Amino acid sequence: RPMDPVRIAVVGAGVVGLSTALCVSELVPRCSVTVISDKFTPETTSDVAAGMLIPHVYPDTPIPTLKRWFRETFDHLFAIANSAEAEDAGVHLVSGWQIFRSVPPEEVPFWADVVLGFRKMTEAELKKFPQHVLGHAFTTLKCESPAYLPWLEKRLKASGVLILTRCIGDLWELHPSFDIVVNCSGLGSRQLARDSEMFPMRGQLLAIQAPWLKHFIRDGSGLTYVYPGVSNVILGGTRQKGDWDVSPDADISRDIFSRCCALEPSLHRAHNVREKVGLRPFRPAGVRLQMELLAQDGRRLPVVHNYGHGSGGISVHWGTALEAARLVNECVQAPRTPTPKSNL
Repeated sequence: RPMDPVRIAVVGAGVVGLSTALCVSELVPRCSVTVISDKFTPETTSDVAAGMLIPHVYPDTPIPTLKRWFRETFDHLFAIANSAEAEDAGVHLVSGWQIFRSVPPEEVPFWADVVLGFRKMTEAELKKFPQHVLGHAFTTLKCESPAYLPWLEKRLKASGVLILTRCIGDLWELHPSFDIVVNCSGLGSRQLARDSEMFPMRGQLLAIQAPWLKHFIRDGSGLTYVYPGVSNVILGGTRQKGDWDVSPDADISRDIFSRCCALEPSLHRAHNVREKVGLRPFRPAGVRLQMELLAQDGRRLPVVHNYGHGSGGISVHWGTALEAARLVNECVQAPRTPTPKSNL
């Protein structure tokens, strides 16, 4: 029955899941989309993310692909930042510095021409950071998840996407209710995609009140950072491989605070310090973005995977969502395209 809409389930409601659901609903013709997750904002890993657009390198993703994902995400959020929706969506421009204690192997990163006004820091600017020998100044975007995720949910509901709170133990549970499944379950893919490569990369950060701070500061490795936002300043951070503990560690908080104060001494006057912990969905090879055809007892279930973004999800979320939507579209078209006859 070619007139029936294609029923698509998107599993996961972090920034990757919600943006993928939105791209699928907008780009795939004649489809009905349902988002299914056991957790929604403010309970997702994405809600803890610092939200600064500075991309990470993934070992299995070619740089041109990564750059495209980043550019598409940056352009998308830049348009929101320049619209009347900016405040509701929690998206705004922020300028600042990325600084290095030793000269990095790549003096100009691959994303330099995507962010705005990228340049080498002057000697005068570097005087602010006496322990550092080189730095970059640029303007990028900050995407505040506690505002952005509800804004995405609102847009999904407005476009007719259904949202279901449900815990999935196996993707086959969605067959035959759905024709195609999009797996954006992050760390949940350890079970749902039987991906033993997936593990948590624990991130602890602090949200503080320091309204005088307007510029971001990011130490070259990306481990120590000061990211001013609309309602608070985010201080980070940690990368604790394989650690599942979501309760804050007071010693780590003290360490983060002292590292950030070394970069920005005025932080000693900060107040209202709150601790946050998130388990980033880390995969050594990086993002898994591909179609898989599950088969069982003569049944078939096309699955598009879009997970494993680690700590770089916000920076590339829209680009990977667009690519996932293209893969879904290919799944939709596949059975309808007659097989060409061979001339041999």
